[in-house]
Amino acid sequence: MGEDTTTAQGATPGDFADASRAELGRQRIAWANSHMPVLEAIRRRFEREKPLADTTIAACLHITTETANLLRTLKAGGANVVACASNPLSTQDDVAASLVLDEEIATYAVRGEDSGRYYAHIDAALDAHPTITMDDGCDLVSRLHQARPGQVGEVAAGTEETTTGVIRLRAMERDKALGYPIIAVNDADTKHMFDNRYGTGQSTFDGIIRSTNVLLAGARLVVAGYGYCGKGVASRAKGMGAIVTVTEVNPLRALEAVMDGFRVAPMEEAAADGEIFITVTGDRDVLRAEHFAVMPDGAILANSGHFDVEIDLEALAKLADGRHREVRPNVEEFAVPDGRGGLKRILVLAEGRLVNLGGAEGHPAAVMDMSFANQSLAVEWVLEHRGELEARVYDVPIEIDQEIARLKLDSLRVRIDELTEAQRLYLSSWTSGT
Repeated sequence: MGEDTTTAQGATPGDFADASRAELGRQRIAWANSHMPVLEAIRRRFEREKPLADTTIAACLHITTETANLLRTLKAGGANVVACASNPLSTQDDVAASLVLDEEIATYAVRGEDSGRYYAHIDAALDAHPTITMDDGCDLVSRLHQARPGQVGEVAAGTEETTTGVIRLRAMERDKALGYPIIAVNDADTKHMFDNRYGTGQSTFDGIIRSTNVLLAGARLVVAGYGYCGKGVASRAKGMGAIVTVTEVNPLRALEAVMDGFRVAPMEEAAADGEIFITVTGDRDVLRAEHFAVMPDGAILANSGHFDVEIDLEALAKLADGRHREVRPNVEEFAVPDGRGGLKRILVLAEGRLVNLGGAEGHPAAVMDMSFANQSLAVEWVLEHRGELEARVYDVPIEIDQEIARLKLDSLRVRIDELTEAQRLYLSSWTSGT
């Protein structure tokens, strides 16, 4: 059971696991901040200008060191911030404690919380009556619209961090169920081109290696999905010497994987040959009973998609018929029939949830710097345009994307060229020929 500080006189409300870990959380938040110069620059401006004054933000995000620095930035801008976890296994308990006790940011998050407590924490964030929502996976927005429709009108706008969440939001928009405008932060170039590709590519293997200590060189590795996350995972696997197969349902992405030098095959075929499987599709039942049946003994299954539905864990548990156990932290072994009268082992990492957060620390701070800069500036932008936006999903304005890229380059001490006046005129003219 976590530590509930809501009843303490004058205390910041929240539900977290262990107050004694707050000091470690504070140190780790500071370390991440030292690798997030773009967000720090935004925070300094926000402290001066207070563009988020009189705003209450409910943020349903992974409670990590990087997220803590985003929440600090929002608070510096004048917002009242309430945070909850967007995944039961992604919370870093020391960070949650520090957010409440050091930063005085109401935080409801405990690593390993069950489904009931997870949604109770989302409800606690919604109890603050937010005027801005900030989501990672759309659970907060979905809960608000389905369970608290009377509150929807109180919300001016929102932001969404991840591919899965944007997919769900666009479905709400198509069904005319979305009650307010939401910025698809995930779709900003300075988010998906870097966070999804380089962040997921690195942190996925951080989680797999910490959990299993497996050797990737020479391993037969299957990547399900070749979006930006899949591209990053496949590229990093190839760079570490793995023999990589990609599975896809989108012919354009499959063709791109072929042109990038990867073997492409249907999962039915890949399952019989693979040793390590990584799902990054955003869809459910990517690995199913028919795939488990042909996998080799000792196959490792990991998910870097948002929710724990990409691996059909119910079907796997049914095949195991009670023969499952934890063999290492974050590694569960299922003993299933091998088709020859015996049993084989299938190993599931981090309960089928995000392996990069369940088995490691998530993305490096340097890449989350850009993603959370997008979050901060997107909130500022929607407040500046309050009342002008329709209830639909919007892209991040290109000027925000460009500014974040410029700030990131500055922090890396990288200079680029500028167009001359003649070049600008040429690019804007339709009369100039060869």
